[in-house]
Order: sequence, then C-alpha cells, then structure tokens
Amino acid sequence: MKITTRWQKDLTFVGTNEKNQSITMDGEGNAPSPMQLILMGVGGCSSIDIVLILKKARQNIADCICQIEAERAETDPKVFTKIHAHYQIIGKELKVNQVERAVKLSMEKYCSASIMLSSSVDITHSFEVIEE
Repeated sequence: MKITTRWQKDLTFVGTNEKNQSITMDGEGNAPSPMQLILMGVGGCSSIDIVLILKKARQNIADCICQIEAERAETDPKVFTKIHAHYQIIGKELKVNQVERAVKLSMEKYCSASIMLSSSVDITHSFEVIEE
C-alpha cells in the first residue's frame, strides 16, 4: 500500500492512493480532518465486515449505518482515548444473534482499523436491529 499526501494551500492536503483515487483533508474545517478520517476508516472497515458476514449468513440486510463517537486527550498529542461505534442494521427478519455475532467478529477479529487502535484506545460497540 502506498499513499501520497500533497499540500494544496493553507491547511488543506490531498491524499492519493496507488490507483490515483484521492480525498481532501483539512485542518481548518473545510474538509474532514485527518483524525475524522481515522474514525471514518474504522466505521467503513467494520461495516464492510458486518455486511459480508451477514450476507454469508444469508441474512436479508438492506442497510448498515455506523455512528461513531470519540473522545480525545485534551493535551498534545490529542490522541483518541475512547471510541464507541454504534451499528444500525436494517433488514427483513434479521436474526439478532447473527447480527451480534457479525458485529463482535468484526470488532474483535477482522477490522484491522479498530484492532490496530484497540491497544491504546478504549473501543466499545453496540448495535440495534431495525425491521424494514
């Protein structure tokens, strides 16, 4: 994996991957900040796992929404101290035990982003099943 980050102006940067796909980030609130992108990575990584696990379990999933709340240290470096991911899993006749299993497997075994952070951050998760 290779990423290039290039300064645009002020505190705006563009990160580009090997496939020339890019994302803008900013330190002044004009685009997501690098720390927000880390949380988006956790949400995206774990949600991909959850959808794949539930589809493999033949669950009729229609949507997966991950809402993340995080706390940061008050002094530099302002690292994350707590992260809580809440998943809303929407579908028809979803089995709660299958959803619980998918969320747990993602957060504890498969999601590289959350597992990488878990050695230094208190990461918790919850979920709800919403019938479509």
